[in-house]
Amino acid sequence: MIRVLLADDQTLVRASFAMLVDSAPDMEVVGQAANGKEAVELARSARADLVVMDVRMPELDGIGATRLIAADEDLAGVKVLVLTTYDTDEHVVEALRAGASGFVVKDIRPAELLAAIRTVAAGESLLSPGPTSRLISRVLATPRTPVTGGPEGLSDRERQVLTLVARGLNNTEIAETLGLSPLTAKTHVSRIMGKLEARDRAQLVIVAYESGLVAPDFRVGNRPAGRDGWAHGTAP
Repeated sequence: MIRVLLADDQTLVRASFAMLVDSAPDMEVVGQAANGKEAVELARSARADLVVMDVRMPELDGIGATRLIAADEDLAGVKVLVLTTYDTDEHVVEALRAGASGFVVKDIRPAELLAAIRTVAAGESLLSPGPTSRLISRVLATPRTPVTGGPEGLSDRERQVLTLVARGLNNTEIAETLGLSPLTAKTHVSRIMGKLEARDRAQLVIVAYESGLVAPDFRVGNRPAGRDGWAHGTAP
């Protein structure tokens, strides 16, 4: 059973999402928060597995709340799925930097939201749905100060693996591309995450794009995002 915490300052939005989540046989709503501060507190007290987090909330916004959850060792197993709108592309990227494992747009279809929750709860990174991926690419294309602990400290092989992670390939696909065993590919990904102090694969993508290792183009390799329309990768 996936224990879901809903964080949104709009009562009707929370109520509709709660009805949807509770209708799924493998999920239950364990709390509802009207602001980011409540979300952080409830993530601890309600023992949530995943927080569906709105970006714009009073007192503490969703990005700040995500950052606090990601930095709390006691909440290491809590995943954050961010809710956003098409006009908040900068917020999406900031949320991924803060530690979110993925994001969805607020007008998402019910079945897609449930699928997104299952994807992130399973340890995968849900990187972007359709049109919003192009917004992320534009933001990441903006010149920025080089990130600390970037790919400069990685080996050539690790940089190759990081590039493929950023293109959306899973461990099996990385292994096939580089002529490795799946276990070796998984080991490389885990080692890269350790070196870059990344919480999950979503943060590896941010590092790869911000450092210029990969040019902004949020496609999954040379194929579409996937049968479900999402770009996501398996946990390391």
